[in-house]
Amino acid sequence: MTVAPFTLGRLPTLSRSTVDRQETLRTNPERLRARWPDAQVMLLDKQLRTPVREGEAVLATRKALMFGEEPPADAVFLGEWQGVDYWSLPGEPDGEPEIVEVPGSWGVPEEAPRVDGELWVTLRAHGDQLDDTAAGLFTTAQALRVWHRQARFCVRDGSPTHLVQFGWASKCEACGREEYPRTDPAIICLVHNEEGVNGEHVLLARQPVWPPGRYSVLAGFVEAGESLEGCCVREIREEVGADVHDVRYLGSQPWPFPRSIMLGFAAKADASRPLVPADGEIEAALWVPRAEVRAAFEAKGRPVPILGGASELILPGNSSIARVMLEAWAYAERG
Repeated sequence: MTVAPFTLGRLPTLSRSTVDRQETLRTNPERLRARWPDAQVMLLDKQLRTPVREGEAVLATRKALMFGEEPPADAVFLGEWQGVDYWSLPGEPDGEPEIVEVPGSWGVPEEAPRVDGELWVTLRAHGDQLDDTAAGLFTTAQALRVWHRQARFCVRDGSPTHLVQFGWASKCEACGREEYPRTDPAIICLVHNEEGVNGEHVLLARQPVWPPGRYSVLAGFVEAGESLEGCCVREIREEVGADVHDVRYLGSQPWPFPRSIMLGFAAKADASRPLVPADGEIEAALWVPRAEVRAAFEAKGRPVPILGGASELILPGNSSIARVMLEAWAYAERG
C-alpha cells in the first residue's frame, strides 16, 4: 500500500464560515438600510470579547432595532446568512458583571464577565467552541475592529479618515484616498524528519515568553519580495538552524492577533543535524516522536513528559492552525 503525504483532516477553527460577505452587499446602502429592522448585531467590547450564551455554540446577538432605526455610523456589516444580515457594533457588558474563570488558550484559564447567562469571551480562547457561522462572524468582526483602530489617519498625508462601505474601507477627509483592511501573510511550517513519507519525529520549539512546557511548530512573517516557500526555508533556518526541503502547502487560517493570515506548510529536514535556536527568539527546539505528540493530544491540555521525562509538552490551543497541523501529522499513516 502506498502511503500518501499527510493533509489537514479538518478546517482550521477560524477558517470556518457560512456568511455571504461579497462586496456587492456592503456597497448597496439601500438594501442594507431596508433590511436593518430584521438584522442581528454582535457586540465587541474594548477587550475584543463578545457575548455567548453559556453552554451554547452560537453568539448572543442583539436585534438591530435596539440601536436605532438605521445602522449607526460605527456599525460594521459582516455578511448575510439564511436571509438575515449580521452586523457588529462596540458594546460592553451591562451593569456590574460577575467575573468568572473560563478555559483559555493553551489550557490557561482567563477571566470573563458573566451577565444574565451570557459569557463575554475572546476569539482565541473560545473560537473552537462556536459553530461555523459564529466562528466566521467573530473572526471577521475582530479583524475589522483591529484594523479600524489602526486606520484613523491617512497614510499619504496624515489627515483624519472616516469609515465608508459600512466598515470595509477608510477614506481620507483631505485627499479622498481610500484604504482597505490590511492582512499580514505569515507562514507556519510543520517540519518532520526524513524517515518514510511522513516522518517519525516532528520539530517543535518554544519562545522564551511562553509558560513552561508550551511547544509549537515554527512560524514567521513573509518579507517583501519573498515567496511563501522561500519564507519557510528562511524562517526555519534563522530560528533553529535547520535546512528544510520538499516544502508543500497544507491550508490557511485567518489569525486576527492583530491582523495575520497563517499559511500552513509541511517540510522535511535532516534530524541528525544539530539544532541552533535563535538567541532571544527561540528558547528551545527539539525533535519529538509521534507517540509523544499523540500522548499530548490524549492528555487534553495537561502537560505530559517527553524525552524520557526531561521536559514537558503542552500543544497549541484548539483555535490555532498549528494544532490542526500537528493532529493531522500525529495520526497520519506511517511509511
